[in-house]
Amino acid sequence: MRLTPPEVDHIALLARLDLSPAERERAGAELSQILDHFEQLKELDTEGVEPTSHVLPVVNVLRHDEARPGLSREAALSNAPEQAGGMFQVPRVVEAE
Repeated sequence: MRLTPPEVDHIALLARLDLSPAERERAGAELSQILDHFEQLKELDTEGVEPTSHVLPVVNVLRHDEARPGLSREAALSNAPEQAGGMFQVPRVVEAE
């Protein structure tokens, strides 16, 4: 399938590309080759082939989400530079009026 120059210009506009005449010609030829490959794929018999989003099965390799005990308040605050009332104390970032 050969793309016409107006089609190449439209694709370049959509991709926000400013192509020189030589680049426009090359892009048209390369895009036409890509479309030819898709035409060849249309000829394949895909009867009985289930649609997939990935070629290989996607497996989640993360650990199971299990509740575990967290840090105690004392352990969490043990390295805090400043604390007050059992909480982290940080410098004020909003000016008082």
